[in-house]
Amino acid sequence: MTPAPPLVLELPAWLYDTTAAIRRKARTEGRWWARQYLKTGAFPQPRQMRQVPPGEVLVMHSAANFDTGDPRWRMHLFGEISVDLAEGVPDEEYPRMRESFESFCLSTPWGAIYYAVPPPPPRSAERMAIRLASLLRFWDVLQGPRYAFWSFDQKYTLDELMDDSYRKTLEAWCPGGPASVREHLALTMERMARATREDCEEAVLRMIPYLVEANADLKHREVLSDPDFLRERLSALPPEKFEDISSAFKYGLTGQLYTWDRELGRH
Repeated sequence: MTPAPPLVLELPAWLYDTTAAIRRKARTEGRWWARQYLKTGAFPQPRQMRQVPPGEVLVMHSAANFDTGDPRWRMHLFGEISVDLAEGVPDEEYPRMRESFESFCLSTPWGAIYYAVPPPPPRSAERMAIRLASLLRFWDVLQGPRYAFWSFDQKYTLDELMDDSYRKTLEAWCPGGPASVREHLALTMERMARATREDCEEAVLRMIPYLVEANADLKHREVLSDPDFLRERLSALPPEKFEDISSAFKYGLTGQLYTWDRELGRH
């Protein structure tokens, strides 16, 4: 039996270059996508793709983006297209266009990894379930590269990257879940997809003690560790505010903790 050919990841070619060059290209690509959307109501595939050799490094966060002038894959700069993507799109059409664009991106491996690490807002449980499902769908092909997040010198495998980004959130949703980060992600995705507000609150409450411990500059740590206080504050959040933190992802939830911390300081 002939072995199956190895999976090869392809990314939009404009994401491989220096920072300055990618930002210039992002403007061009964003405007092109906007024109195509206005013509057809959909987004075509990028005009040029480039293969990523196994082991090549994708920069996923600005902290790892030390620009020495050498071309690199800079996935974190994909968001640079957002301003020009909206060019010429009527204000009333923009929310629909933005949703359509994310759906289009999530049908690709490069979109799946961009919207997962780190996930841009909004980060509701429902939205994150869709994003994690996309990531899991393209898991095998995304194992080829290495990923730079906190430092360009620290090159994560896909499993290591997702463990660093999501392990605490996975534990909040599925305490004592599988050791395999892929299996834990799959279980968490399923629970997020069908979660009630009460389910989300319980996940958030399990996540907060870790965040309080990790953020030493919070001034009211004892109060922010009180389950009764937290339940009261969570219940008081309007639906749109609660949705922002309902996935228990650390970045959005940390911001809410600091908001409560400032409010406590004013009383």
